[in-house]
Amino acid sequence: MQEKLASFSIKNWSQDDQPREKLRHKGREVLSDAELVAILIGSGNKEESAVALCKRILASANNNLSELGKLSINQLKGFKGIGEAKAITIAAALELGRRRRGEEALEKSKITSSKSVFELMQPQIGELDHEEFWIVYLNNSNKVIQKNRLSKGGITGTLVDIRLVLKNALEVGATGLILAHNHPSGALKPSEADRRITNKLKKAAESIDIKVLDHVIITEKAYFSFADEIIL
Repeated sequence: MQEKLASFSIKNWSQDDQPREKLRHKGREVLSDAELVAILIGSGNKEESAVALCKRILASANNNLSELGKLSINQLKGFKGIGEAKAITIAAALELGRRRRGEEALEKSKITSSKSVFELMQPQIGELDHEEFWIVYLNNSNKVIQKNRLSKGGITGTLVDIRLVLKNALEVGATGLILAHNHPSGALKPSEADRRITNKLKKAAESIDIKVLDHVIITEKAYFSFADEIIL
């Protein structure tokens, strides 16, 4: 049985079939998602190769890396051949990818529209299973100075400390604010609580000559903008 298990290890495949060798000689772009994940786990199980196993794991996530990134460690361990170490490796790699997307958005982060707010914040909060409320602090050219998570809560809502928002705005020299939070349910319609906190922050910020430019509700694939809907 040990010999059979060993035969499914990447190092025992022919050179043309080895994802590591393929990456080395042909470049990372030519590898499929399954081959890239196979490099992370190194081996499959006694019945299937690492690539075959990874194809099956990806199929369970509709062949979508964002969906794969939502699988828990325990869900990944449900696949034969995936122990805790391999599951953690997969989760860590996908989290790095998510963070890279966020950093790339931040590099281009002059806010020109509600869509640019979505592109900036979706990698951060768009796929969470709980609600988070963030503040994006802007200078007078609408470039992002800082983005801070203000609160983290359950699906039912979060607590927002207006004094903390304004204190930080003064400390970083912000002249504009954008509010952003996610709706894990996928619903885009703002709640009464969303409307109240927007108005409250807007009035408080105006008293120190800081503008609340928008409040964007973010889901995995869509968003709602208070400014676009002219309810700010």
